[in-house]
Formats: sequence, structure tokens, C-alpha cells
Amino acid sequence: MELLNSELNNEEFVSSEEAYLGATEDHQEYFIEEVTVKKKYFYRFVKRLFDFISALIFSIILLLPMIILAILVKCTSKGPAFYSQKRVGLNGKEFTLIKYRTMRVDAEKDGARWASENDERITKFGKFLRKSRLDELPQLWNILIGQMSIVGPRPEREIFYKEFDKYIHGFRQRTKIKPGMTGLAQINGGYDLKPEEKIIYDVEYMKKRSIWLDIKIMFKTVAVIFNHKGAK
Repeated sequence: MELLNSELNNEEFVSSEEAYLGATEDHQEYFIEEVTVKKKYFYRFVKRLFDFISALIFSIILLLPMIILAILVKCTSKGPAFYSQKRVGLNGKEFTLIKYRTMRVDAEKDGARWASENDERITKFGKFLRKSRLDELPQLWNILIGQMSIVGPRPEREIFYKEFDKYIHGFRQRTKIKPGMTGLAQINGGYDLKPEEKIIYDVEYMKKRSIWLDIKIMFKTVAVIFNHKGAK
């Protein structure tokens, strides 16, 4: 079944949801297609080279704006400018992801919680950072040292993986490839997607990943930054 056209049509993905998810009416369980990830040595070499060079160039160009953003985060709410958190990466190995802090320092006083629409934990300046996706800029460091790629499934926390494993069987297989700063799910709904919807795009990317697809996703990410689609 050909789900991906040259325009990355969102409606075509949604209409093909049954190809990947089978929910039982009683338990609302989802069963994800098992994906065999091809080696693609040349693609991986080019992708890593592009990731490193791009992250290095952008880190230098955006150094001053990133310092200014850090100061603004610090001045507009109590707490540190940056927020580090353990995420699950390639082959299930955890790493420390770095972001600008967009929530109150006591955001998880009652435990970890998935971000929701109009989440009261998000600061005023944090809302701007999330809508513009600027909160992700510190992850250029994660890309530089090889923990992440520019394009790939967004990394999640182990606590959420354990929760999703209960009803989305096969969700964890998205760790078969390196996580990314942006991805197919991010340009087709992003934060608005539920985990059982997001995995559809992650699986499709795992199967069809290529240099050309990565380029298209990066260009569409720029559009998402400006129209704020799927941000909260």
C-alpha cells in the first residue's frame, strides 16, 4: 500500500490508519505493524555527516540568539533557563535531552503528565517557545554528539514508553532508528497527535526514510514553525 505521496499528504495517512492500528472495541488496544529496519549504510553515512555539519553551523550562527532566549526564559519565570531530561534513544539507550524550560519548575509535582492543550503548567514565554519550536534549539548539542538526528521520531521518556506499551503494542520499536529534532509526525499534527496516531507516521518514516524524504520534512518543518500547526 502506497501511503506516502510526493506532497506528504496528511489526509492520505489518516485514511490509511487501519493498515497499522487494530483497536479492539473492549480494550482499545492497538497493534503496530512489525517493521524491519534496513541497514542503508550510504544513507546513514550521509545523514550523519549532514547532521553534524548542520548542527555545527547553526550552533555558531544562532549562539547569540540562543543566549538571549536563555536570558528571557530566566527573567520571565522562576527556575533555570534550560531543562534536561532523560529520553529513550537509539536501541532503547537513554540519553539526556536538553531544551529551554517552558513549564513551571513544579510542573511534575504530582508526577509525569503528557502535555495537553492549554496546559496550565506552561509559562507565558514558554507558550511562545513551543509555538515557534524554539524550545528545541538546545538539542543541536544532542545532534552534534550523535545522540539525535535532525529528522527522526521524537524521543520519549521511559515512563511514557511503559504506559504506552500497555495498550500500543509495538510502540517501542520506534527506537530502532535514531530519534530526531523533527519528524513526519511533527509536520502532520505534532503535539496535537495522540501516541496511537503518532506511531503511524513514525512507522511510515522508518519504512521509507531517505535523503529526499528528510529534505522534504525539513522544509515542511519550517512551514510549521511559522503557522504554529500542532504546537501547544
